[in-house]
Amino acid sequence: MQFSKRLDLFGPEIFAALNDRKVELEAEGKKIYNLSVGTPDFPPAPHIKQALIDAAADDENWKYSLRDLPEMLQAVCDYYKRRFHVEGLTPDHVMSFSGSQDGIGHLGLTLCNDGDLVLLPDPCYPVFMTGSELGGAEPWYYKLTKENNFLPDVTAIPDEVADRAKYMLVSLPANPVGSVGSPELYRQIVDFCRAHDILLVHDNAYSDIIFDGRVGGSVFNTPGASEVAVEFFSLSKSFNVTGARISFLVGRPDVVAACKKLRTQIDFGMFLPIQKAAIAALTGPLDSVKAQCAEYQRRRDALCGGLRAVGWNVPDSHGSMFVWAPLPGGRTDSMAFCMELIEKAGVICTPGASFGPSGEGYVRFALTMPVEKIQAAVAAIAASGVLA
Repeated sequence: MQFSKRLDLFGPEIFAALNDRKVELEAEGKKIYNLSVGTPDFPPAPHIKQALIDAAADDENWKYSLRDLPEMLQAVCDYYKRRFHVEGLTPDHVMSFSGSQDGIGHLGLTLCNDGDLVLLPDPCYPVFMTGSELGGAEPWYYKLTKENNFLPDVTAIPDEVADRAKYMLVSLPANPVGSVGSPELYRQIVDFCRAHDILLVHDNAYSDIIFDGRVGGSVFNTPGASEVAVEFFSLSKSFNVTGARISFLVGRPDVVAACKKLRTQIDFGMFLPIQKAAIAALTGPLDSVKAQCAEYQRRRDALCGGLRAVGWNVPDSHGSMFVWAPLPGGRTDSMAFCMELIEKAGVICTPGASFGPSGEGYVRFALTMPVEKIQAAVAAIAASGVLA
């Protein structure tokens, strides 16, 4: 059997390899602190769970949905107005996806032809790469460097590259590097995309996890963005519903319509009880979302400040639920260090090499444990000798 050559685009499944070793060590009785996978440990709000329960009790809701409920699409538009102060959205500007990973993973199939060029951040979340390559596109990586605070620098992209680009993917707050954009930066990126006729695709999964008094927004807060941009907006991290896979593509109606056309060929629509849960989240109170952000900041302080105190110079993350840490002690192999860390300290993180060409030399931590457990993980690292 000869399998598709497209499978050659994908490297080994890092999370699976780490989890396999985790299971083995736990079976041996070793204490494990899992800071690798970015799924929140907070519970969903009661009103969201109740909406799903109530909808699941109706037999009619177990049939194919075949479409996004109009009231859910309108709820997204209303949420954008309430949360981001974005006016003018209609249901034609919105469609659902089973998580942003699903949407970005199919983006290249919708937008690209073989040989098209796309602009991707480096480092970036892995599906950014696979989503473009599955569509036959050629990725061109714009570097997120320590010297530029891991932020996009459109002035470093040559004009001849920009003129070829079909779309530019931007992720702010950024996974894995934890950088956060400013209105001035969004202005530069939007102007750049308008000047070169590039579709701007903004991954906005972490708009509610921003630290040190800053407030997250939308790319559509930038005048002119509606002409050149779409945005992936996820409920996963803000409302702790990662397993429900609730995400939306918001923006240019022509792009939304094209993505809908592809989706109708491979999917029968989001499960109706999940759509009802999404409506409850979008229309409900946001107090818990704000309180949760404050707790993530306390975790950030416990991890970054704690590691610095024991001799590992890890800078503070500015947003997202992740911390981007340079390898300690002159090490250069992130996967080897991750295996050393789990063996010696029982702490699991993710190798930077899995996040693109410039990810090597770093590891990513997820802020997915309470402060006291993060402090215990820091103590385990300090006692393990890996920093000696």
